[in-house]
Amino acid sequence: MPPTHEVFNQAPPLGDHSAADEPALLEGLRREGAPWAEAEVREVGDAAGSERVRSWGEAANTYTPVLRTHDRYGHRVDEVDYQPAYHVLMEQAVAHGMHAAPWAEDRAGAHVARAAKFYLWSQAEAGHGCPISMTYAAVPALRHSPGLAGRYEPLLASRTYDFGLRPPHTKRGLVAGMSMTEKQGGSDVRANTTRAVPTAEGHHVLTGHKWFTSAPMSDFFLTLAQAPEGLSCFLVPRVLEDGSRNALYIQRLKDKLGNRSNASAELEYDGAVAHLVGEPGRGVPTIIEMVNSTRLDCVIGSAAGMRAAVVQALHHAEHRQAFGGVLVEQPLMRNVLADLALESEAATALMTRLAGAVDRSVRGDASETAFRRLGVAVSKFWVTKRQPAHAAEALECLGGNGYVEESGMPRLFRDSPLNSIWEGSGNVAALDVLRAMGRSPEAVEAFLAELGAARGVDDHFDSAFKRLERVLGDTEEAQYRARSVVELMALLLQASVLLRFSPTPVAEAFTVSRLGGEWGHVFGTLPRGVDTELILERARPQR
Repeated sequence: MPPTHEVFNQAPPLGDHSAADEPALLEGLRREGAPWAEAEVREVGDAAGSERVRSWGEAANTYTPVLRTHDRYGHRVDEVDYQPAYHVLMEQAVAHGMHAAPWAEDRAGAHVARAAKFYLWSQAEAGHGCPISMTYAAVPALRHSPGLAGRYEPLLASRTYDFGLRPPHTKRGLVAGMSMTEKQGGSDVRANTTRAVPTAEGHHVLTGHKWFTSAPMSDFFLTLAQAPEGLSCFLVPRVLEDGSRNALYIQRLKDKLGNRSNASAELEYDGAVAHLVGEPGRGVPTIIEMVNSTRLDCVIGSAAGMRAAVVQALHHAEHRQAFGGVLVEQPLMRNVLADLALESEAATALMTRLAGAVDRSVRGDASETAFRRLGVAVSKFWVTKRQPAHAAEALECLGGNGYVEESGMPRLFRDSPLNSIWEGSGNVAALDVLRAMGRSPEAVEAFLAELGAARGVDDHFDSAFKRLERVLGDTEEAQYRARSVVELMALLLQASVLLRFSPTPVAEAFTVSRLGGEWGHVFGTLPRGVDTELILERARPQR
């Protein structure tokens, strides 16, 4: 080969590493009540950090789902064909209980363990996490109808992935989806026009068009439709008990920016059989049980994406020479990398705290239930907003190499806006926080108590806390200022978790930069005195 083709000063492949060997994750796992799950979490992390599993993710996003409306003979089938790697990722996720399995476990920390595994597995491939998340979230919604829950919940919690359209009672495991959005309403589901007509047989039939249905090959969907009593929640199976296909038809698959391994579709209901979930006319309160759980997974997914981006950026910088030295030793690059790592650690620490709140609220802790209401909503707004900027900066750390598909960074970047849009975009999430504060004073009290537990140890935090108290007392033009208020709440919540549970240099770096007024609008503006070596050491992938 000619000398000009000699390859040097390129980072080697990332190779296999232990994704679970991350201090912020393991500290949170132990702190929030799931130390018993560490062995399985490490097993998942070893797999998620392997070249083999990353290749599955690459294949599933390269060869994207294809819709088959009819079979070769002309029969309407409405099936979606996936690249086989997608099914392998799903199979492993279900086998490790990242879906609805925790609802069947009467053990403290089950939801924390599930969050940790979901966080690790999402680093390898994010798209298939959508049906995994919806299956997890379907259970609390179904429990509004004990008969339906008794019938479907055991199969939702099964650790067997059984793909294919067959009657639910003949399968070894089920996957659930959501079908709420309509083209005229988007997040405003009360504008839905899909009609639900009761029948003499005790079910309803649905007629209407759903604009964005993720994972259309799910075994059933929870959907919203206008019944005679008002907007109601329904369970719509893909296949009826007699083996016939329900009257719902896939019109087309969406050509999306990211999340490409996972199909999203427009569905047409043409007299589809549906079963009422919860009380008629109470569809939004019923479905909000599902939304609250999927919003937590939005936080987990964004934290996972940040972690994957930091691993790639740090690996590249530790092997690349520029301007007379290794990139990671260059002062400005070190500032950028440490800032990215700090953002990632704060998201991971917060994610585990929220998972702990979910776990304890499921077990009847009223104060954690109240904190969860605001904590998840605030975090959903902020953490998911941070991921796109984080992904862009991490990609830039690789320079032109990061702009090439083979690096994996473009896929991370394309996937990064999804969690901010799913389950209510920024304005919806911010306004939901205001609505929760107005309707649930106990949630505000619990949230402020959570922040208050960190008072008295950091001047920047204490000053920001007083500012929040003033802001919350000023209700004039609350909606106009909603984003700035929720941002401050989120930063204080992250800081509170770090101040109580993380090494002091990490917590101080966060408060002085995010709350101390010395942080710029881009990554890489950490002030002097920050312990970048400790921050980067905690972020380094372990071989």
